[in-house]
Amino acid sequence: MREECKHFQSRTYASGEVARFCVLDLAPEAPWRCPDNCPRYERRLADVGWVHGTLVEPPIEDEPNVPAEEMTAVLSNAESIVNDIAEDALAEARRNDAKASRRRWRRKPR
Repeated sequence: MREECKHFQSRTYASGEVARFCVLDLAPEAPWRCPDNCPRYERRLADVGWVHGTLVEPPIEDEPNVPAEEMTAVLSNAESIVNDIAEDALAEARRNDAKASRRRWRRKPR
């Protein structure tokens, strides 16, 4: 991934796992490689207002030794699985929020 691209982002989770991705979803082989000659590549010119800590981001893991077509197919299948459950998960979260909201505003008996 081109970490200097304006559209590159990364997240480090408590487990130590790092997610690296293109916010425009234009890197089908993420987190290892952006497409050659990406039409939306824009060099990040400045990190205005950002505070940089002293932690060092872990290095990007080695690219798997598999054909690009196979890698793209696996990543595409994973994306499809997530997309298939996204609506149900969002609906469940909204129901839970609504229940919590109703409980919060209920009057206590005297």
